[in-house]
Amino acid sequence: MRRMNFKPGWLLLLTISAGVWSVPIERNGGNQEPKEEVPEENMDTGLYYDRYLREVIEVLETDPHFREKLQTANTEDIKNGRLSKELDLVGHHVRTRLDELKRQEVSRLRMLLKAKLDSTNTQSLQMDHASLLKQFEHLDPHNQNTFEAKDLELLISTATKDLENYDAERHEEFKRYEMLKEHERREYLKGLDQEKREKEEKRLQELKDKHRQHPKVNVPGSVAQLREVWEETDGLDPQEFNPKTFFKLHDTNEDGVLDEQELEALFTKELEKVYDPKNEEDDMMEMEEERLRMREHVMKNVDTNKDRLVSLDEFLKSTEKKEFNNPKEWETLDTNPVYTEEELQRFEAELRDKEEELKRRAETLRQEQELLKERGKALEAQRREYQQAVLEMSQRQKEQQAADGQPPAGPNGELQFQAQTQKPDDKEAKAPAEPEPEVQNNLPAEPPQNLPSHT
Repeated sequence: MRRMNFKPGWLLLLTISAGVWSVPIERNGGNQEPKEEVPEENMDTGLYYDRYLREVIEVLETDPHFREKLQTANTEDIKNGRLSKELDLVGHHVRTRLDELKRQEVSRLRMLLKAKLDSTNTQSLQMDHASLLKQFEHLDPHNQNTFEAKDLELLISTATKDLENYDAERHEEFKRYEMLKEHERREYLKGLDQEKREKEEKRLQELKDKHRQHPKVNVPGSVAQLREVWEETDGLDPQEFNPKTFFKLHDTNEDGVLDEQELEALFTKELEKVYDPKNEEDDMMEMEEERLRMREHVMKNVDTNKDRLVSLDEFLKSTEKKEFNNPKEWETLDTNPVYTEEELQRFEAELRDKEEELKRRAETLRQEQELLKERGKALEAQRREYQQAVLEMSQRQKEQQAADGQPPAGPNGELQFQAQTQKPDDKEAKAPAEPEPEVQNNLPAEPPQNLPSHT
């Protein structure tokens, strides 16, 4: 896939969670080779309409007028919908392509709705698509054929709102993951005898202590953390650290801002101090949660206009703060639990309720299966009785036909004619007597004797 360079306005939409084509780069020493264009991975934003959002942006970027307006627009212009009004001035071919994209998206949503209705066994021969489409907020459901300014406004506002909640949902998913892990650990220990349980508890505690024995983690965004990247990743002299040069080095797509992925790439060295995929005691899910916490910390202290992008001006101003040179100690996840004991108890109660519900469903299915088996047996018995009745009726019919002197009937009631052999005595008795040949009186019974011979 070719590389797409979005302006900060679009980056507001695509980098709020995970939408920018940017990757960390490796640099060794001062001998830097010219940067090569590398095809970058298209990272999904996590939105269910991610593809539609990207395709709309890509089409709009092809219009010179809209691109120019986008370059001069600020965050508020994009959020409040003023930029959407410029849609009426784009080229005809752009509008035609946008119309096609919207029709494709509406068709996709219709299929999703149908699949949802089918999965819930909802019988709806005549679905009101216009009403059902209202649950999707990223397009105008009343106009399903053309892409208008309202569609762009809805797409921007919905994506902004949805992506702002994305991090909170990730934190909640991680909390449930951690509680499930602890629940399974406790259930596992319950199943052991006392000696084995004590031994296993000791082993798990040793793993936890080993995980906590890691080098000091620098506060994300502090001078110590940035100098470490400057030295170990960029291969430069830490005494010559320059914030402006650092910013330009790590603005990998050269769009003038550090997006969330470019920021997260800066934390790799810090995370490697704590997590190693080869170690049993290190959980990679926890590493990703730690990365998210680091990024949020930097955004909170550096992103002053809250557009989820760090401009050069914001970055330079953050280096002037007291916290930049003298930050507080960074608390990793192992020193900062993500749930309380009360939350864990509620979670376990929820699991028990779900388990009971599954048991009830399983019992219901078992009873239904038994009922089907009984019905199957009854149907099989009826079938055998029917076959026996048919055979008996056929036998009685044959006997009746034999008594009446009628030819026997076949299995389908047709008459069967068979050649019958008769006894010889009967044949002689019933066969008519043949006439005896008459004796002619004018002929001698024996030839005459001594007749003269003819000459």
